[in-house]
Amino acid sequence: MSQMLTIAAETENPLIPPIPELVIGLIAFLIVFGFLAKKLLPNINKVLDERREAIEGGIEKADAAQTEAQSVLEQYKAQLAEARHEAARLRQEAQEQGAVILQEMRAEGQRQREEIIAAGHAQIEADRKAAASALRQDVGKLATDLAGKLVGESLEDHARQSRTIDRFLDELEAKAEAVR
Repeated sequence: MSQMLTIAAETENPLIPPIPELVIGLIAFLIVFGFLAKKLLPNINKVLDERREAIEGGIEKADAAQTEAQSVLEQYKAQLAEARHEAARLRQEAQEQGAVILQEMRAEGQRQREEIIAAGHAQIEADRKAAASALRQDVGKLATDLAGKLVGESLEDHARQSRTIDRFLDELEAKAEAVR
């Protein structure tokens, strides 16, 4: 018996299964494979297709968003450049207007100064004439009083007094001009 066991053990390879088990396993595998191919594989393919479409759609959306963002960025840069140009133009206009206003204010100040100086000269001339007239009268009055005291008679005659005073003052002015 021991020989038989050794012979039977030698004929039977433990790595190779018996044929009926191999056939049953192959049939079971084909049934499971068929079931998976009919039921599960379409669902898996459907999920994979949806996922691929979602990824491709996401990529397309990202590209569209990036393109839109680039467009908005270009518009922003153009608006910024335009705003800077407008600010520079406004600054230049303000400087020009400031220079014009400053020049106008200087001209107005110069005109007012000239008017004040002219008015001052006119006032000084009027005051000089008034002072000269008052001085003539006072000097004339003093001179006639002094002459009346020297002569001993009254020189109250107005016409005579006026001629004497004028002649005296004219002589004084002539001497003063000759000295100059």
